[in-house]
Amino acid sequence: MFLGIDIGSSSSKAVVLDKDKNILAQQVVNMGTGTKGITMSVGKALQEAGLTMEDIKYSVVTGYGRMTYQGANAQITEITCHAKGVSFIAPEAKTVIDIGGQDAKVISLNPGGQVNNFVMNEKCAAGTGRFLEVMARVLGCAIDELADLAKASTQKVNISNICTVFAESEVISQLSSGAALADVAQGAHVAIAKRVAGMAGRVGVSGMVIMTGGVALNASLVDALSEELKTTIFVPDHPQSMGALGAALFAWERYHREQG
Repeated sequence: MFLGIDIGSSSSKAVVLDKDKNILAQQVVNMGTGTKGITMSVGKALQEAGLTMEDIKYSVVTGYGRMTYQGANAQITEITCHAKGVSFIAPEAKTVIDIGGQDAKVISLNPGGQVNNFVMNEKCAAGTGRFLEVMARVLGCAIDELADLAKASTQKVNISNICTVFAESEVISQLSSGAALADVAQGAHVAIAKRVAGMAGRVGVSGMVIMTGGVALNASLVDALSEELKTTIFVPDHPQSMGALGAALFAWERYHREQG
């Protein structure tokens, strides 16, 4: 059995594969690096698969907090692991857009599913889940209610600032001027979509586009980004687990390579 762990800034993910690369378990815990979320995600995945750590032949850790985890056989970057996970479930994919709590990535894949090029936004919250969290707080709704709120929009509200701090002030100003909550929510989604589309333009968008990460669960953002990129964006059944899946696949490969 093989274990992949993805430690993000705001969530921890774990995937267990069997000897034939069948997915036995995948778990997401909404607590990230520096928390007990890592232990919880691994524990829940093992429990789902009916296994213990003694059954795991090889494990790989990836993600923002991978350097803080000492329990894996190897560490691999999240860019490489996301490419691996996506190409496993969608071999025809050529572009991966991953938006997490603290960063956003656009990855171009070659025909074999390896990373051809990528761009990553990790020094600013613009275009990330953190941006949406701030917008939700200002609008007085839960983060998981933001997408539905945006769908009720009837008028366009432009949010020109991509900086989270300045965008927050701009949103407050829009609301003070009488803009509807739904319209401002949609404006926030469009602002993120424009930011990510700009990143995508630097690596190029081609072929099937797959969106991963927790933000992929926000249908309004997926729609806004599809409109900006003028292409269909596909969201896998478990978008948060793609990095952990890729890590588990690398664990499978490394074990068999070492075994000869």
